[in-house]
Amino acid sequence: MAKDIFELSRPGRTGYRFASTPVEDPVEVPADYLRDEPAQLPEISEPGVVRHFIELSVLNHHVDKNLYPLGSCTMKYNPKVNEDVAAMPAFSGLHPEQSDSDVQGALEVIYTLERKLRAITGMDEFSLQTAAGAHGELLGMLIARKYFNERGEHRSKVIVADSAHGTNPASAHMVGFHNMAIPSGENGEVDMDVYERSLDEDTAVLMLTVPNTLGIFESRIADIIGMAHRHGALCYMDGANMNALLGRTRPGDMGFDIMHLNLHKTFSTPHGGGGPGSGPVGVRKELARYLPGPKVEREGDAFRFARQDAGGVGAIHSFYGNFGIYLRALSYIVRHGAEGLRRISGAANLNANYLAEALSDLYPIPYGKRCMHEFVASGDPYKKYGIRTLDIAKRLLDFGYHAPTVYFPLIVHEALMIEPTETESKDTLDEFVAVMKRIAKEARETPELLTSAPSNTPVRRLDEVTANRKPVLAVPPDNEPSERG
Repeated sequence: MAKDIFELSRPGRTGYRFASTPVEDPVEVPADYLRDEPAQLPEISEPGVVRHFIELSVLNHHVDKNLYPLGSCTMKYNPKVNEDVAAMPAFSGLHPEQSDSDVQGALEVIYTLERKLRAITGMDEFSLQTAAGAHGELLGMLIARKYFNERGEHRSKVIVADSAHGTNPASAHMVGFHNMAIPSGENGEVDMDVYERSLDEDTAVLMLTVPNTLGIFESRIADIIGMAHRHGALCYMDGANMNALLGRTRPGDMGFDIMHLNLHKTFSTPHGGGGPGSGPVGVRKELARYLPGPKVEREGDAFRFARQDAGGVGAIHSFYGNFGIYLRALSYIVRHGAEGLRRISGAANLNANYLAEALSDLYPIPYGKRCMHEFVASGDPYKKYGIRTLDIAKRLLDFGYHAPTVYFPLIVHEALMIEPTETESKDTLDEFVAVMKRIAKEARETPELLTSAPSNTPVRRLDEVTANRKPVLAVPPDNEPSERG
């Protein structure tokens, strides 16, 4: 385990040394800027400092270190060229209060990215303001509410599939709608009989995650959307799983009215740990007037922010969202091009199906013979040995892998939700399969290895219940134990 840098400190050790010969005309530092006492800094050599921070950098798992098979979240590799683009001083040094004439390049980035997203999704207009996928859902529901209010229709119901992302019903509830969950059928798709009975004149929105969290595409998507439209409802697509569809089908062509994308998932931006994120919202042209402004417009060779339409729902983020994410996403899209994006979805789907086929004998997959970009297996067979999915996930940490999503979606008992993404090689996938097979064998023969895991990580298994109920949010004074020891 890495030591605190002060533990490495030794009196007199230094990481720098200046020539003893004085320079000409030395600069006098005003007394007001000098300390009364020396700063209490660690005394350590430069190689010691570098090695300390290198050691810290690999304590936590990250996608540069090894496979990150976190289902639902598309934790894909982030090309470093995207980071270089986002760090360019001409972009990173901008201030949001600068005039349009000062930021023509930035405005062109926004303008171009919006049009790229239109082409990829088939939607008519986009807003980039939203800071994450759930933020995009909130905007989508605000648009739906305003749309119906202006029509004098007081609809209150949002239909959400039980295989949708958990933020969908939360977003609808925050806007004042009430949710109705639709169960999945035996094939993992929407139960059409229940769905048809649920539609009525009070239905405002149908929210679907496509493909759903089981990694399954709704084979009757045209029927599902057509039925909602015949009842006057809007159809919203949660596009967090768009990595499975790139270059193959477009939500706008399916008939969706509103959708969001996750630039920090599909279009390769560092993701997790609280951000940053971006969840652009696309709409068909009849709803474009409700998008928040200002919009970037082009006049000849110049770009400008156009005044917000009074009919919009109002700004949903300060200034214009997370601009650094736009740079990364546009760099990714332009570098791959249309054919490259299509290859991304093909490789992502192939990798997921390869893993599903390799693991299904030991970790059964309750829904679907074939998946798209992800699949949901079950650790249920190992409960008879006293092993739960959580134990399997913790044991994976000992082998240098991040654990898959566990216990979601709720419709799969002891769920293991696995998404390998497109950048992982067959060698990496085979190594992961070998570890999963070893863990299955351990669960049967030496279950104590799993119930005590992880055993070789910097932090061992925590008391998660107590940590949630009695979190320690401050470092206790020296020699004073916390309430949890």
